[in-house]
Amino acid sequence: MKTPHSPTLAMNINDTLSKAFAQAGLDTRSGPLQGVTETIRKALASAGLGGGTVVSRADADVFDVLARDIDAKPSAPGAGQFVRRTLQHPAGARDYKLYLPALRAGTVQGPWPLVVMLHGCTQSADDFAAGTQMNRLADEHGFLVLYPEQSTTANASRCWNWFRPQDQVREGGEPALIAAMVRTVMAEQPVDAQRVFVAGLSAGAAMAVVLGETWPDLFAAVGAHSGLPYAAAHDIPSAMAAMKGRAVMGRAHFPGTGDDPRRSATHAVPTIVFHGDRDHTVQHSNGEHIAQQARQATPALDISHHSGTASGGRSYTRDVHADATGRVLVEQWTVHGAGHAWSGGDAAGSYTDNAGPDASAEMLRFFLAQKPRG
Repeated sequence: MKTPHSPTLAMNINDTLSKAFAQAGLDTRSGPLQGVTETIRKALASAGLGGGTVVSRADADVFDVLARDIDAKPSAPGAGQFVRRTLQHPAGARDYKLYLPALRAGTVQGPWPLVVMLHGCTQSADDFAAGTQMNRLADEHGFLVLYPEQSTTANASRCWNWFRPQDQVREGGEPALIAAMVRTVMAEQPVDAQRVFVAGLSAGAAMAVVLGETWPDLFAAVGAHSGLPYAAAHDIPSAMAAMKGRAVMGRAHFPGTGDDPRRSATHAVPTIVFHGDRDHTVQHSNGEHIAQQARQATPALDISHHSGTASGGRSYTRDVHADATGRVLVEQWTVHGAGHAWSGGDAAGSYTDNAGPDASAEMLRFFLAQKPRG
């Protein structure tokens, strides 16, 4: 006797497929993928697995947990200002938020360092600011914080398009757009051009690495949390494989780069890497590859190994790579037992793990320790 298939099974299959599409930043509601999802639906129906459509969850759980929009609270008296702006650019229009720190007695009023913070998929500027607490550090140390915000028009899941060839080059894509945003802030605020830094989480970390390679004259250092190395992918399938720690053989078409989909970084931009070794969204091996690319782009470095336990209870190892003068150019932090979340982050934001070492504070320390270029 033939056993009828459970509608729950069909829902689980649909859910798995939808999560895979959304994780890659794909919109199944229009374009070529609309036909793909319809084919899947028909195949499920013919197999007796139900005829419901494959629903895109591009605005749902792209990562391990649900993200949520967080509205910025009004600034308290004496606190800094968090202002929203929009940039019009040939690569598209993007909103951004700029945090102007509170001025305290004795605080130098510029030129200030600028830290660019690139959120992960499904996140917003307010969400990322709440989770990383970078604005609090800005008040304490005196620097500006810029939060570019991806649009759902450019990516249905609000992921930065780090995996597309046109967004891995200096001009024409999202690197140029973010660089233009930075230059706009520099034209309006007293920014120290020698101390402009970029950091990000996941897709934002991958784009931060891209910016370090494509705009090394603008960014003095890079912070990558749970991200991927430069040119790790060239399309959606290779992006999904890279996230799982699998290299994809094949060739992509990068203008003027020899069409190598696994290009190495060539610019020696100081880089600090954070990654949890239980990250099942972006495998930990990607963090190791980011650090490896950064080391390969610099002269011979001495390495020292450190370990410890954060106040929240998570243990970590820290590999420090310094030049002959003792200047630290690459740091790699492995947070043991941590998943896909900002280490030491605040629970007010999504994708945070407050049990680990404070990634925001450590990245800031690394950034401000860098000597002016030239």
